[in-house]
Amino acid sequence: KIACEVKNFNPEDFLDRKEARRMGAFTHFAIAAADQAMKDSGLKITDANADMVGTYISSGIGDFWAIEREHEKLLTQGPKKVSPFFIVSAIVNLAAGNVSIRYGAKGPNSATATACSAGAHAIGDSFRIIERGDADAMICGGTESAITPMSIAGFDSMRALSRRNDDPTRASRPFDAERDGFVIGEGAGIMILEEMEHAKARGAKIYAEIVGYGMTGDAYHVTQPDETASGAVRVMQRAIKDAGISPEKIGYINAHGTSTPYNDKFETLAIKKVFGDHAYKLAVSSTKSMIGHALGAAGGIEAVITVLALKHQMLPPTINYENPDPDCDLDYVPNKARQAKIEYALTNSFGFGGTNACLIFKRYEE
Repeated sequence: KIACEVKNFNPEDFLDRKEARRMGAFTHFAIAAADQAMKDSGLKITDANADMVGTYISSGIGDFWAIEREHEKLLTQGPKKVSPFFIVSAIVNLAAGNVSIRYGAKGPNSATATACSAGAHAIGDSFRIIERGDADAMICGGTESAITPMSIAGFDSMRALSRRNDDPTRASRPFDAERDGFVIGEGAGIMILEEMEHAKARGAKIYAEIVGYGMTGDAYHVTQPDETASGAVRVMQRAIKDAGISPEKIGYINAHGTSTPYNDKFETLAIKKVFGDHAYKLAVSSTKSMIGHALGAAGGIEAVITVLALKHQMLPPTINYENPDPDCDLDYVPNKARQAKIEYALTNSFGFGGTNACLIFKRYEE
């Protein structure tokens, strides 16, 4: 019965009414976030560079609202009442497509539907696209709008959601002994990734450098990690290897930290396996404690948070951490943000189907 909604959002603050009606809510969020990111970046797309600027914006589900709304029309009013814009408002790649059209970005245009890893995969894949020279810059991240009756009913029937309906502000409590499921959220997290020399040449405001990306599959179960947490272990190891650093360089982990009994236990185990004694020296926090689990948008939102943590040398907290769990015994930055000197930070995203992504960012210093 509870969710972390984006309140007081009006798509007409970013789009005219006609455009907005032809798009799904997840696309509205993506455009709003992309507008902010593009403005902040100062990147200008022209005829001269359009082929080298791409879009990669992922979603776990697409527009669940459109699916439910148009299905109801089909059943009650017949097929002729189904909107001609239904398909192009609902499918996952239309957030990337509409952002591409909006800005005239003619480079790579893609989206992944990798559940709760989707936003992180979009950023990691964009990193690879730039590395291999197929783009100079990518508008990338994740978006989601799935707070609907059908979505909540489906997650609830799996017993994935918190049942703390009488105490919503304390329902999302990652790593706490009394956690009982996640609180569904929504929104978008978009960043502009740009080849370093290209960014420097135009005097861009650089927040951080992406230096590592890993992706793995559990090959175990559609919703649960295996008891050795091997998929999470391997994805962090791959990202660390890709970054060319030792595990001890990581100072902060923005955890997947969903507030479910399984995820938090096995993510903690994975961190201890990857980092050994250093696991007890670094900081780990779950920002889902404050904003809920935005599914396919989570990886994008959390990548932005991780970059800002590096920029400002400020660790976001895990709120509602009140009852220590013997299986979750790391430093989760409990209940209050704190300053810290960190050079490298890592963010994890794990999704249904056993799909995992890990990104590593380095603090930028001129």
